[in-house]
Parts: sequence; C-alpha cells; structure tokens
Amino acid sequence: MEVAVISQSGQVVDTVNLNDAVFNVPMNHALVHQALVGYQLNKRHGTHDTKTRAQVSGGGRKPWIQKHTGRARQGSIRSPQWRHGGVVFGPHPRSYRKALPKRMRRTALRCVLSEKAREGLLVCLDSFDTVNGKTRSMVDLLNNLGINGSALLVTQGSQDGVVRAAHNIQKIWTLPVNLLNAQELLSRETLVITLDAVRWAEESLASDPHGRRGSSAVGSAQQPVLEVEQEVEQEAAGPEASSPEPAQEQPESDPASEAGSDEAGEEEQS
Repeated sequence: MEVAVISQSGQVVDTVNLNDAVFNVPMNHALVHQALVGYQLNKRHGTHDTKTRAQVSGGGRKPWIQKHTGRARQGSIRSPQWRHGGVVFGPHPRSYRKALPKRMRRTALRCVLSEKAREGLLVCLDSFDTVNGKTRSMVDLLNNLGINGSALLVTQGSQDGVVRAAHNIQKIWTLPVNLLNAQELLSRETLVITLDAVRWAEESLASDPHGRRGSSAVGSAQQPVLEVEQEVEQEAAGPEASSPEPAQEQPESDPASEAGSDEAGEEEQS
C-alpha cells in the first residue's frame, strides 16, 4: 500500500510503500472486539465493595421478643430488609483481568492499522521538529494537517516536547509506537504517525515470534524431530542396516609355538 508522506506545513513531500503484512490485513471484527473488551477489562480496578449483615456495625441483639407482640419476627436490625441493613449479593473486590495471547493482540493491532490506512485516516508525517512544547505549535500543526476531530499522535520514542504541546488540547493524545494497541486506535478518529515509527512498526509487527523464546525455540525443537526421523529410517531399513557388522575373530595363538619361534630366532642370531 502506497501512502503520501506529509510535511509539517501540510505539503506532500514523498510517498512510502507500506508493508502489506502490517497495513493491508483483512479486518477480523470478532478478534478486534475480543481485544477491545480485554483492554477495557484490564483497566478496571475491581475495588467495589458492599457490607453484608455480618459486616455492618450493630444489630447484635434481637429487637423484640419472638412472640406475643403482633409484629413480624426479627432477629437483627441489620438484616437486609431493614434500613441501614446489610446488602445481599452485593459486589465485592475481585479481578476483572482478561489474558489475551500475544499473537491475538498483535493481529488485532494489524487489523486496526490496516483499517485506518484503507479509510484514509492514517497520516504519515515526516517529523515533529516544529513542535517546541508550546500548545500554539501543536495547534498550528493540526491546522496544517486539516485535523479537526480526535487524533492519536504516534512517535518512535517518547518526546517530551510533543507530549507537553498536546497536553492541553482536547481529544489529542500522544503515544510511543512501542505502546501502540488496538484500544488506543479505536478510541481516536485519525492516526498521525511519523515515518520512523512506521518503519519500526513494520519491523516489529511483520512476523510473529514462534513460542515463548522466539526463533531459538524453533531450532531447539527441530533437533529432537530429526533424531526421531533417523530412528524411524533405521527401523524401516531392517535390523541388518541398523546393527553393525561383527568383527572378524582372530585365531588364538599357541604358547608352545610362540616359544619355539623365539628359540629359532635366538639360534639364527648366534
């Protein structure tokens, strides 16, 4: 996919070919929804709590006797049906965390990046050099780019000047590319990303690592597979091919003949 590179003055200065493995991936709505729900659940602290009748202070004695009062029998003024009583089946602290595999997170990010590129909501910027930390410099840059709604500014690394310049502008968020995720992209309309950040994203998201240890795990996993294949080939060839040839037995020497040969040698020398 080919995208124009825009300068900070709003002019097209160059074009760049984006990697189709990152910026031209088919949209998977079910996967993106699952990732979005996971990101939202992980933001919850889960500190909500209510008191049961055992936790509410007071209510230790029976309010009145069991019989002969004409009133309903009661055991405590902290029962759930009483005002200021305990809460039945109320929320208590718990974890809402949802684990999502790394490949699914990366695939969801590629899907959202591709959708932004296809809809024309991805702006490739050459750099943020004109942003000097002042809000006015960021406002001028957004006006030159024609951005009126919400936008996510993505840089290769954390740039303090860009963060301070966009801090007081509503609906404008900044983020380094290594922290980019599907939830941040879906929450904003336009994506403004630098050319260096685009190259970093292509290198890191183009392929998924194999296993927990990356490519090193693949090489270690192939070694036992090769050993098993060699054993299978030996069994298929038969026991003759797998068993080594027996060594030829040498005839045992006679001690008497050895002694005679030694005496003959001594006579020749004399």
